Amino acid sequence: MRKKKPKKIVADIRAHVLDLGDPYKKWYAGIATDPDDCLFRRHCVRREDDGTWIVRKAANEAKARKAEKKLHKTGFDGGPGGGDETTRFVYAYKMASHTSEG
Repeated sequence: MRKKKPKKIVADIRAHVLDLGDPYKKWYAGIATDPDDCLFRRHCVRREDDGTWIVRKAANEAKARKAEKKLHKTGFDGGPGGGDETTRFVYAYKMASHTSEG
């Protein structure tokens, strides 16, 4: 996966959501070191059934956090404080009754 700048990450994720015809407020955005673990274990996203999730890789932690912050300002659910100094991935998924946003 190619590393992307925050502006491109945000554009990719917004485009994905708009292609599905959803408002941003129905989506959760966050950052993770291991996006698979975060999405499919912690948030309970269904890998095949949901099909609405997206992951992008940033160059470093600061750029991942910057992209996450921009997504939240756009209207995505979620909050700051996740990840650690090894965090590089920005993810988003459509919230559903079976997902966990806590």
